[in-house]
Amino acid sequence: MKKVLLALAFVAFGTIAAQAQAPTAAPSPKDRLNDKKAPRFQFIGGETYDFGTVKEGPDVEHIFKFKNVGKEPLIITNASASCGCTVPEWPKEPILPGKVGQLKVTFHTQGKAGAVLKTVYIQSNAASEKDRYEINIKGTVTPAGTIQPNGAKS
Repeated sequence: MKKVLLALAFVAFGTIAAQAQAPTAAPSPKDRLNDKKAPRFQFIGGETYDFGTVKEGPDVEHIFKFKNVGKEPLIITNASASCGCTVPEWPKEPILPGKVGQLKVTFHTQGKAGAVLKTVYIQSNAASEKDRYEINIKGTVTPAGTIQPNGAKS
């Protein structure tokens, strides 16, 4: 009988210890939507940049500026793009409430002739409808060496 009680005590203690050590997951961006203190993105100039029509070859760069309109520091943990031709650079330090940050996006046009729509996915602690925030660049890349309407080569 003592062995049974001892075994039950070990099981109970093990269960309690495991629960005490279980990591608590950070709230998801969706969970924070109703949190009035949560950091929030407010993009200055919009969430989509249209670079118009450019010739194939040179890189297109744009800096998205945003303000943290929440009451807690905004922390970007990662930014990735929908393809390897688009490279985001994001601030590694927290953006304090009321302060402005910027995210630079470089699009490599070489080999990308035609209509372009690229998405940058931002993972952060900001409240959002989705698990990650999305911004876009779009435009048209004309192939190098195409003949213009006036007969000149580009």
